[in-house]
Amino acid sequence: MKEKIIIFTFFIFLSLHGQEDKLLLESLFDKKEIQESEKLLPERMVFTQSILWGKNGIFRKTGISKLNKEQRVKELKLRKIMLKSHQIIGYLTLAGMITQGILGGKLYNNWERDLYNTHKTVGNIVTASYFTGAGLSLFAPPPLINRKVEGFNSIKAHKILATIHFSGMMATNYFSKKNTDFHKYSAYTTFASYFAAVVVFKFK
Repeated sequence: MKEKIIIFTFFIFLSLHGQEDKLLLESLFDKKEIQESEKLLPERMVFTQSILWGKNGIFRKTGISKLNKEQRVKELKLRKIMLKSHQIIGYLTLAGMITQGILGGKLYNNWERDLYNTHKTVGNIVTASYFTGAGLSLFAPPPLINRKVEGFNSIKAHKILATIHFSGMMATNYFSKKNTDFHKYSAYTTFASYFAAVVVFKFK
């Protein structure tokens, strides 16, 4: 019964994401818009973006990506690819989390060495895909304009939830061999906040 509820939840998630995530894609801009803009970089950037893509970022200083209109068009195409990949990996990560939940539940009720090895392997895959997806989002080139919306909204909720599931993922891995109860609670917290962080985009 528990497994059916988890699987049903996953299909609800997929149905909510049948179309492109507008909140991710609205930060992109077309070639005409950048040609008409005087500013090539937004006023506000995520710290990780600033390190690589800022005016004095690593890619600017090394000449890998010079700051001009033609290059910014290329960067925004790269941004779109990275955010799309972020979405796809997000689906795979969630599927892996669901699998981990099912395996973990069985493992707590009936210890089996083979099941433990499978649970560990899937856990490593989920961890790798999670941080790969996070990296694609954090290190993608910045948009032309980083619009600031007043008040509480879905984007802010997403960021808060992202902080929670990031911390939860770290805790889940830390407690995997130290405390089974904390490991389990951390895993549940990570899944719930990760699921909510993606679904919240549809309620703006």
